[in-house]
Amino acid sequence: MRTLEWEPSAKTLKMIDQREIPSQFTYLHLKNFQEVADSIRDMAVRGAPAIGVAAAYGIVLAAETAPDETITGIRNSLKQAAEILGAARPTAVNLPWALNRMLTVSSQDFQNAQSLKTALLAEADRMADEDVETNLAIAKNGADLIEDGDTIIHHCNTGALATVDWGTALGVIRMAHEQGKRIHVLVDETRPRLQGSRLTAWELKQYSIPFDLICDGAAGHFLRSGLVNKVLFGADRVARNGDVANKIGSYMLALAAHANHVPVYSVFPMSTVDLEIANGNEIPIEERPQDEVLELKFQDQLASPQGTSARNPAFDVTPNELITGWITEMQVIYPPFEKKLLEAVKTKGIVGE
Repeated sequence: MRTLEWEPSAKTLKMIDQREIPSQFTYLHLKNFQEVADSIRDMAVRGAPAIGVAAAYGIVLAAETAPDETITGIRNSLKQAAEILGAARPTAVNLPWALNRMLTVSSQDFQNAQSLKTALLAEADRMADEDVETNLAIAKNGADLIEDGDTIIHHCNTGALATVDWGTALGVIRMAHEQGKRIHVLVDETRPRLQGSRLTAWELKQYSIPFDLICDGAAGHFLRSGLVNKVLFGADRVARNGDVANKIGSYMLALAAHANHVPVYSVFPMSTVDLEIANGNEIPIEERPQDEVLELKFQDQLASPQGTSARNPAFDVTPNELITGWITEMQVIYPPFEKKLLEAVKTKGIVGE
């Protein structure tokens, strides 16, 4: 089951609405690029790889609904759609990566408007299939690092829901489980939107993988206790020096793990590497609405006094020196990160600088 897929007969994008999990499992059927942008902004779809592929299909919808059906008119509509889609969430590099790839296809020579639309849909479908293949390769590479009996702390949600299928860090855990390794997962709630509690716990239950939910602030306790063997989380953007932007709380988790000599692995596809950014200080950090923090309730009452203000960054940056290795579809990459990442990215054929 894929997180999102194209519906050819209706010319719509079918997408799991992640806002409703775990209470119910429902689909959205998106008819235009603005609805796709809204779904990304409102986090009906989330996870860097899934966002990228969703945006690609958003471009397909922009072509299908363009008011001017000439090739020139469609291209103008695609540029406008790309700006709106690209602004939906600024941190994940997969979003501009996917949009640039689609616009490159649209710039080719076409005999008519229909051939342009057909090429765009083929490219989006290709990206979706590539994402599944890439994540499966990541899962296999990472599972080799997981030992029988390991206890793993996992942050946020990096499973099938965060991608088209399989997932990144959670895909590694799933693969190790399917290989017969006895593992146990400690799942951070991941404040403020609780992707760990709502989504990762839900996925682990589907796979029958043993887990316990822990509050974010308890991770340090378990790391210090000696009960944890590894920490795994994903990445939304990786700078040229290997600094990793990921869901808020990843930095604190990596600090605690580093202090207690527990290996930390960031798991991501090579498309998440942004060679145009030298280090993590240059990564734009999305600041989400403060209501996501202030609307939290305790015993059916707001958990903060009326008039309280809040800050709500969606991501933080973990410096490369706090991370043991990067699990990618090509290989597991160890220090020196910048040198090896550059070599791997060039081999992969991703354009940098």
